[in-house]
Amino acid sequence: MDRETHQRYLDYRERHGYFGSTSKVLTAAEFEALDREHNELSAREATLDDEEHARFEELSKLLFRD
Repeated sequence: MDRETHQRYLDYRERHGYFGSTSKVLTAAEFEALDREHNELSAREATLDDEEHARFEELSKLLFRD
C-alpha cells in the first residue's frame, strides 16, 4: 500500500468510528481494492454510465468520501 492510500485508510478508519458504527470496518486489503476502484471511476466521472455512477456513489458512501 502506498503512502497516500495508507493515509486515506487511516482517515477512513477515523471517520468509521464516527459515521460507520453499525457497519464492519474494512481491512486494509479490502479498503485498498475499493479505493482503487473508486479512483478509477472518479477519473472517468464525466463519462460514467448509470450503473457505473451508481457504483461510484456506493463506493463514496462506503469509503466515507464527500
